This record gives sequence, C-alpha cells and structure tokens, in this order.
Amino acid sequence: MHRRILAPSVLAASLLLAIPASATDFTPGAPGIGDAYYPSSGNGGYDVSHYDLRLKYQPATDLLEGTATILATTTQNLSRFNLDFGLAVSEVRVNGTKAKYVKTGTQELEITPAAPLAKGKSVSVVVKYAGKPSELSIDGYTAWHRTPDGGVAAQEPDSAVWWFPSNDHPLDKATYDVSVLVPDGTQAISNGTLQSQSSKLGWTRYNWRSNKPQATYLATLAIGKFDITTDTTANGLPVINAYSKDLGDNDGAARASIERTKEVTEWLSDVFGPYPFNSVGGYVPNVTTGFALETQTRPYYSPKQFANGANVSVVVHELAHQWYGDSVSVNGWKDIWNNEGFARYAQWLWSEKEGEGTAQELADYVYAQHPADDPFWKVKPGDPGADNQFDLAVYDRGGLALQALRNAVGDKTFFAILKGWPAAHQYGNAKVGDFVQYAEKVSGKPLAGLFDTWLYQPVKPAAPAAKKAKLVAGSAGSAVTQPKSWKKIAATNEIHDRH
Repeated sequence: MHRRILAPSVLAASLLLAIPASATDFTPGAPGIGDAYYPSSGNGGYDVSHYDLRLKYQPATDLLEGTATILATTTQNLSRFNLDFGLAVSEVRVNGTKAKYVKTGTQELEITPAAPLAKGKSVSVVVKYAGKPSELSIDGYTAWHRTPDGGVAAQEPDSAVWWFPSNDHPLDKATYDVSVLVPDGTQAISNGTLQSQSSKLGWTRYNWRSNKPQATYLATLAIGKFDITTDTTANGLPVINAYSKDLGDNDGAARASIERTKEVTEWLSDVFGPYPFNSVGGYVPNVTTGFALETQTRPYYSPKQFANGANVSVVVHELAHQWYGDSVSVNGWKDIWNNEGFARYAQWLWSEKEGEGTAQELADYVYAQHPADDPFWKVKPGDPGADNQFDLAVYDRGGLALQALRNAVGDKTFFAILKGWPAAHQYGNAKVGDFVQYAEKVSGKPLAGLFDTWLYQPVKPAAPAAKKAKLVAGSAGSAVTQPKSWKKIAATNEIHDRH
C-alpha cells in the first residue's frame, strides 16, 4: 500500500474544495420575473420543466384538495424561492425534505429549503394544499368560476394562482400532467389528451397530459357535467369538444360554432404551418362571464359568445392563438400584439376566405371608422400599457399593421412570414421587436418605420401613410362600405374583457 503525500499547497487547495460555499453566496430568488406590466408575476431563480398536479374536487362545496409536484432547475444559488399561489398550504417538501414556508402579499408562497440549492441543479418541489378557489379574490377579481355543477379555471394574464402553485408567467413554460378525482357522473376536462379514466368507490379519476411547453395562464381545468364530442383531423389530430349540459338557448349556436373547430384548424394549418400541439378542441361551461380564452389545445368559450347565434369568427380567433400566443408566447405582457394582432388578422383572413369581406376591405373600414381625435389612436399596440393591454386598438390597429405589412412586401412574402414565424420560435417566447426583425430578414426590406407608424405612434397615421398602406380612406376620404363579416368580428371585441 502506498500513501500519497501531498505538498502543503496541494493540501490547502484540496481543503478549500471541500469547504461548501458560504451562505452569503446563496440569495433569495426574485419575487417577480421582471415583467414591466405585472412586477409581481412569476419568480426568479429557477426554471420549471414539468407540473404534476394530483387534485380532488367536490362540486357541492367547491373544495379543491391538491398535491403539486414541480420539477425545476435552479438558475442561481438559492437560499429561498417563491411560488405564486393563493390557497392554504399544509406542507412543502424540497427534494423530499420538509421545507419552511410562509405566505406573503396576495399570492406569494416563500419557500426556504432545509439546505440551500446550488445553481444548475435539478429540484423537485411538492406542495400539499386545499381550499375553496371561489373564495379567493386577488386585486378584486377571481379566475375561478363557479358553475351549477362544478367550477372552471380560466383567466388572462393569470389563473394558476387559484388552483395550483407555479412560476406564473409565460416566460417559464412547462409540460403538464393533470390528474383530477371527481364524483361519479361529473367530468374533469383539462389541456392536451386524456391518458386514462377510472372509477372506484363513487369517484372517477381523469388523467390529462399536455406534452408541449405551456404557459401557466394557458392551463385550464373545467369540472362539471358535459356532453363531449370527439373526432380527428385529416392528419390524425384528436379533436375534443365539450359542452355543459345546461347551456339553455345558447347550446345550438355554441355547437354550430365549435363543431367547426376541425375545419378551422385544418385551414389555419395551411396559413400558419403545422398545428403545434397534441390535440385541439374547445369547451363551453355554464358560466356567467362573457369572454373567451385561448387555453392551450382547448379554448374556453363563455355561452354569451353565442347569445346572438353561431359565430365561427371567435373560434378562428382562439385557434389562431395556438400558433400566435401559445406556441410562440409573449416575452413580456407588453408584447401582447404578437398574440392579439395576429388572432384578429386571422379573423380578417377567414372573412376573406368566406367571401364576406377581404382583409383589405376590413382594414379600410377600421381606418375610416376612427377619426383622428378618437382615443383609439392614442393606444400603442406595440406597447399599450397594462391598463390598455386588451384595448380594441391592440386588435384592430394591430390588424392594420399587418395589412400594411402585407401591402409592403406582397402576398407571397407576407404569407411566408406568417408561416415561418411560428416555426422559427416554436414553443418559445418573443418580443414585438423580434417579429419586426424577422419580417425584415424574410422580406429583405427595412420595415422599422412601417411598424413604428402603425404600432407605436399615438396618433392616426396621416393620409400619406394610409395611402402607402393602400387604405381606401387614405385618399380623398372615400366612403367605405361595411364588410359583411364586420358584425361577427365586432361581436368578439370584448373577447378578452375579463374584469
């Protein structure tokens, strides 16, 4: 046996390596991810890869019990980190060991692990909790909607806080397994595909999987009594639609609209490229709200969207978001035009396809409708501000920007941009400026001035700019006829009016 003799300098170096990093090297993760509009949204210090949610819900009492297992990777040396959550927590474990926790503010769950977490390490966090989501109000509103036979989670810009702990911002997307136990005769609907269903002792468990990156606000849960229809697209994509069994007079119009999901998805795949997820569909619960939301793979529609009859335009809007907003998500909420401008323009393209008014005619009508002193022109779609995030201008003026782009680069290049962008940024995040640069790259033209005019200047673009965009109203104040599709499109103007 030979004993290795270390020189003093080598021995000192080896001892240094054995000494753990000082506690001062570990700091708390930020309580916000850095969003300019919503400083408290999201958290810093880690990146989530997967949520496993195991839930039990009693419709009669609105009691939700849950165990959330969160898989993440640290992005700094962490002494403490936050999750966004509002319900009462009974236990937290980090890497299997009980951790200290405290609730602060309206939605912060501060977790201190038994040992600091080094940067770049895999971490598992288990949170056990229970509560009645309908009793949780944050900033005066709730994302949990009680129904006569259950409850629904759907809201933008946040909804996870009401039903599972998370890093609640689109910058941190993850995959999901959502397992829900409900009384027999009640159904649980979530994102993605239904992996399995089983019943025992009066309860039924539904296991859903969303296998592509998904923002937290796009995760949804609907519990109640539904009529579910299924189909597949030409490419074999599962189509799953669900309708509350007590929609009343709105039932027929809702079905007449949403049962066209397959057709709309196949058409949008021609416009935007291959559909990016593992299923598609929509659901209509019996809620009193009036909005719709692009919850990933399974858009949420309130019955009020169909109060005046069928409206396929709203289906086009929410399904367009599967590419623009869901697959490619905002980098920050100021980039909302990347979502809403394109979903509105998809409605214009559908109108064009259906022979109910071209996108150019709809652009002409929008431009003519709003005089120069209309507050409509004060909102900057490229950075509208938190209070105007879902203002009509983000949609309609946002659509004008795309029509101006289409006329500047020509149809061939324009549609190449529409199809190439979701592929180039698939499952990621992007800023408005990223789209401008992409459009310049594909077209080979300088476009910063065009986008500045239509997205950032708080004034109505003057006649020369309108004429350059080929808007009829830009020359001699010509009268503009209302396109046939206008009323159906306008009926979706409050599509994201959640408050």
